[in-house]
Amino acid sequence: MTVSHSTSSGIKGFVETRILLGQPLTSELAAILLVYFVQGILGLARLAVSFFLKDDLGLTPAEVAALSGIATLPWTIKPVFGLLSDGLPIFGYRRRPYLILSGILGAGAWLALATVVQTGWAAIAAITLSSLSVAVSDVIVDSLVVERARGESLGNAGTLQSLAWGTSAVGGILTAYLGGALLQHVSTRTVFGITATFPLIVSLVAVLIAEEAVDSPSWTVVNHQVKQLWQAVRQRAIWMPALFLFLWQATPTADAAFFFFTTNDLGFQPEFLGRVRLVTSLAALLGIWVFQRFLRTVPFRTIFAWSTVLSSVLGMSMLLLVTHVNRSLGIGDEWFSLGDSLVLTVMGEIAFMPVLVLSARLCPPGVEATLFALLMSVVNLAGLLSHELGALLTHWLGVTETNFDHLWQLVLITNLTTLLPLPLLFLLPNSSSQGVGDSQPNAHPPVETPLVSETLFAIPSTERPVPAGDRD
Repeated sequence: MTVSHSTSSGIKGFVETRILLGQPLTSELAAILLVYFVQGILGLARLAVSFFLKDDLGLTPAEVAALSGIATLPWTIKPVFGLLSDGLPIFGYRRRPYLILSGILGAGAWLALATVVQTGWAAIAAITLSSLSVAVSDVIVDSLVVERARGESLGNAGTLQSLAWGTSAVGGILTAYLGGALLQHVSTRTVFGITATFPLIVSLVAVLIAEEAVDSPSWTVVNHQVKQLWQAVRQRAIWMPALFLFLWQATPTADAAFFFFTTNDLGFQPEFLGRVRLVTSLAALLGIWVFQRFLRTVPFRTIFAWSTVLSSVLGMSMLLLVTHVNRSLGIGDEWFSLGDSLVLTVMGEIAFMPVLVLSARLCPPGVEATLFALLMSVVNLAGLLSHELGALLTHWLGVTETNFDHLWQLVLITNLTTLLPLPLLFLLPNSSSQGVGDSQPNAHPPVETPLVSETLFAIPSTERPVPAGDRD
């Protein structure tokens, strides 16, 4: 008995020290990390959604691009969910009921896709509800992490955020290949049915969250937060970088058209696309490491300028695949796509990490979480506009599920338009994520790299990232 107790204590100590970065293993921490893990594992259905819209429902590339943009709407209003949670408790609680409801909503949305959805609009409605489910749970669990992180010692600062992001990343990596491999053997609706079980985990673990009941709605607190938020966004040091980030992310994308090309023209199967997703998931981690290791002291303007130019130039390599020039060079379509996706993903992460760091640095004390959510909503709103502009271009150029004659023009235009915001680099602060070269007297001190949790897990995407691409 003593040996068994000693062994269990030793295992717990190992987990706390080596895996949880010194955080005590509690049921609440396990619940919080499980919510993030579910957010990552929902990527299991990403390829299934793309194939469902393309093959089962017979939508065109332009229709998929336009409808996919609509499905990002919940991520553009994330601060609203935070304010609702703070000001409108359910049965006296501000966190647990919202987690329970978000899990039920997500399970219902995926179950609808698995059974009754028959039209494009119904599909996007269900996908939007699943996206709403993830967005709400993301806001709630982020607020829990922020509340717990306030009690961390200086030496442990940022460990909770690192654990949360790492858990979500593990879930995403585990399902990156599995989503394609599974789709090779079962139908899209079966994948949706399997996916429907995961949000229920969020509802179940919500009861493990330690939370004190409140007596009444806290609208006074919410009103104070709104006033603080308004005062913050009126500052030139905040709205000017936010404007640049919006314009930088709002350029059109060829995602949907390229997905149709790789599957209908090149004949890529779901299992191979799963391999591409696995490679890009690992490459994303590499890009983050490169930024953290070598680029944290480089000024924002320099990183945005060079990463945008390099991403645009490297993105032109897509023309080789679209025009089949890679074959004449002796490089097979699959090998070219794998290598190309790896390089572009690394560049995409290097380009996007400054967005997160800059957004965190802009947040003044007292309104950090809400303002950061607002800035991320601005970026996501730009992503919605990017999808819709891409849909218009795709339709205008006549790119369909079978006609890719003008796809090279779409690729050329979307890559060149990424350069348009560069003359507005002056809107960014002349400093780095570490504050090096900061010339603004009111600039806020450097902060930890924020939690990367803006991935739109339920939104279909080409398995080839675009500059500063698909990452919550």
